[in-house]
Amino acid sequence: MEFLAKSRIGTLLALLAASPALFAQNTTRKDSNHATVLDVREIVIQSIAATERSWQARDSYTFMERDEDRRLDDLGKVKSEDVDVTRMILVNGARFEQLIEHNGQLPSLAVQKKSDADLDKLKHETPDEQSIRLRKDQENRSFLHDLLDAFDFQLLGEENVDNRPAYVLLATPHPGYRAHGKYAKLFPRIQGKLWVDKQDFGWSKADGEITQSFSMGLFVARVLRGSHILMEQSRVADSVWVVRRVEMRASAKILFVKSLDVQRILTYSDYRPAADGPYSVSK
Repeated sequence: MEFLAKSRIGTLLALLAASPALFAQNTTRKDSNHATVLDVREIVIQSIAATERSWQARDSYTFMERDEDRRLDDLGKVKSEDVDVTRMILVNGARFEQLIEHNGQLPSLAVQKKSDADLDKLKHETPDEQSIRLRKDQENRSFLHDLLDAFDFQLLGEENVDNRPAYVLLATPHPGYRAHGKYAKLFPRIQGKLWVDKQDFGWSKADGEITQSFSMGLFVARVLRGSHILMEQSRVADSVWVVRRVEMRASAKILFVKSLDVQRILTYSDYRPAADGPYSVSK
């Protein structure tokens, strides 16, 4: 079993959104002129709304993904590596991952045959199948609305990210939070920082660390404390933020015996609105 199997961007975004947390002390500050300055809670609320808008807009984009999955030795050097290049296309409005290269080679005939079959199935999706898919997509994003209860935030100050001013928020799990949903269960185990763009409240960067070990994959793998994840985003259109790079360094135990150190780097490029791009497929 591969640790952290190809869950792709949806799952990683959920983990990333959890990693910096999104709740803060609800205190209002005033400057020397007594003008009200945004409190942290308001920054967080607006950033959640901005993130939802960006995710919805991103659903109409095609893009490329490069996935570098590395296994490391005790000194942090790469022992082995798999690199996949995937084209993310839209099929009748649904996201489809089209593998175009594996370790510098074209996909095998078996992989290509399965991909063609999956693509054909999606093209001929029944109304019931579409309803199930859309419900799962919504469930995968519903954790955003739990963030205000899951974390306590502190405004550290401001920094420039790619020449744009951003609020810097420090996040810690809120004591006594009761998790709802599969992603929300990670919230009490993660803390970190979030950079929120001052102009439109998009997430420009997130940096999180695992503070408590947790199990995944029916307890086959246990992700250990100290694992780290970093996300960087870019603004591709007015108030539309998309992932540019994700880097995760994780330590784990397989079957509670075998230790495993992995580094996973995902880079995203060539974002195009589907209406303008060549990779939108219809029935």
